[in-house]
Amino acid sequence: MQPHLATYTESGSILCAGSLSPDGDLIDCVLSHKQPAFDHPQLKGQTPLDPPERPNGYNNGENVTQSFQLWSDSGEACPEGTVPIRRITEQDFLRASSIRRFGRKPRGVRRDSSGNGHEHAVVFVNGDQYYGAKASINVWTPRVSPELYGDNYPRFFTYWTTDAYQATGCYNLLCSGFVQTNNRIAIGAAITPRSDYNGRQFDIGLMVWKDPKHGHWWLEFGSGLLVGYWPAYLFSHLRSHASMVQFGGEIVNTRSRGYHTGTEMGSGHFAEEGFRKAAYFRNLQVVDWDNNLLPLSNIHQLADHSNCYDIREGRNNVWGTYFYYGGPGRNVRCP
Repeated sequence: MQPHLATYTESGSILCAGSLSPDGDLIDCVLSHKQPAFDHPQLKGQTPLDPPERPNGYNNGENVTQSFQLWSDSGEACPEGTVPIRRITEQDFLRASSIRRFGRKPRGVRRDSSGNGHEHAVVFVNGDQYYGAKASINVWTPRVSPELYGDNYPRFFTYWTTDAYQATGCYNLLCSGFVQTNNRIAIGAAITPRSDYNGRQFDIGLMVWKDPKHGHWWLEFGSGLLVGYWPAYLFSHLRSHASMVQFGGEIVNTRSRGYHTGTEMGSGHFAEEGFRKAAYFRNLQVVDWDNNLLPLSNIHQLADHSNCYDIREGRNNVWGTYFYYGGPGRNVRCP
């Protein structure tokens, strides 16, 4: 696949054709200064910032694969000065419940783990000021609802809100604000390779942290690839720091047919099955006020419905703080 150069108007429309990924996605290479972020009133006229320094204690010496997404699996990348953006198609809109709610979570979703059909299996820390978090996440292909993307590929996606879900929020780049700086990673695109049950396992590192120099929240994906940043002044609750950090899984259970959803979390298997069978997070860390990466302390664990999805935490010298999590959803103990 060869991506083609594209530009966006201020309204976000494409002026020339993109290329087809093996999974069916269209990936456009968009001039950096024309990306959707700069449609935001507070970002108009700006250009992407240079990369910040990583937190103290950062170690990226692990031997990990460099191929993370299907569209770039053969080594493709967008040209320098552009960023790859997954094109929103007519089919994407048709799968949504409404045009106005496209790319947004259902109304009433909370930032904590409770209510409104959202079920979680998570560990979390609170009671302090947090300036970032880092972990390696096991990649699987769970059985999920294909509403947003139209398939079951695992995807690298973000969901962000400027005011703790009160009035704003969207997936990926569907609202202006996140400034993308990388020409190899397309937010919302499918991830590769993926783990096999009782077979080879793959995981991908993720880190979000607050740059002490400018105060923006940066996102790193894979082996040191900086994807971009959320400008701090877009936020209310996250303008200075976070008060809670969660790691884990979330599904939506609307019980639209009168019983629990069969949406899988993680590998679709319970935590007790362990390595090569249950999904995991490992090497959990947080960033403190002085830009230091630290192991977690005073960890809390929560599974909203442990008969549907559960979680088991552990610690060792290789994986640091880790946990297995997930489940099949609907089963004889989860009707």
